Amino acid sequence: MTDAVVFDLDGLLLDTEQLWDEVREAITRERGGRWHDRVQADMMGMSSVEWSRYMHDVLGLRDPPEELNRLVVQRILERYSQRLPLVDGAVEAVRRLAERWPLALASSSNREVIDAALELMAVSDLFRATVSSEEVAGGKPAPDVYLEAARRLAVAPENAVAIEDSTNGIRSAKAAGMHVIAVPNPHYAPPDEVLAQAELVLPSLAELTPDAVESASSRP
Repeated sequence: MTDAVVFDLDGLLLDTEQLWDEVREAITRERGGRWHDRVQADMMGMSSVEWSRYMHDVLGLRDPPEELNRLVVQRILERYSQRLPLVDGAVEAVRRLAERWPLALASSSNREVIDAALELMAVSDLFRATVSSEEVAGGKPAPDVYLEAARRLAVAPENAVAIEDSTNGIRSAKAAGMHVIAVPNPHYAPPDEVLAQAELVLPSLAELTPDAVESASSRP
């Protein structure tokens, strides 16, 4: 039985994983930090508290984490205002499922970034709850953001279906006890052993239909 659907944001509805990397790398290099090849994988799914601390502690930036967080968010919002990088079929998929179930969003983005994105997508009114990982104890792959989304919707996690694209996102939703539909991001596709944890893997959001959600929720 499906009582609700919980969407991820970055990498799923918005093609922004590379954008976040570009912004954080630019700030790191501008301020004399030590960027390296593992940064993207290390920070994927982290909350703003976690990645800003990582930039300070691991990448060696002298600015306090709070200032790094502010700088990154400012630049992300500037880029969104110029062009929102929508994934094909994102708005249509949200609208399709909103006709059938209450929706929530469980995202690693900052609160102001989530609100701006949904407003620009013109779907804010379709989400009954939105949760930023900065509002919970731990970012993905910890289950906190999905558990909080279920709490705000007043549904049991095991009766919700999460829509995810990333390794840490899939692990987070599964740890929360939700059924998972994976729509892998082509730039950062999860390995096969992680995709195997999802009840259903779809090639694109065009295939994300109510029937697909029901199919995923019916699997043990």
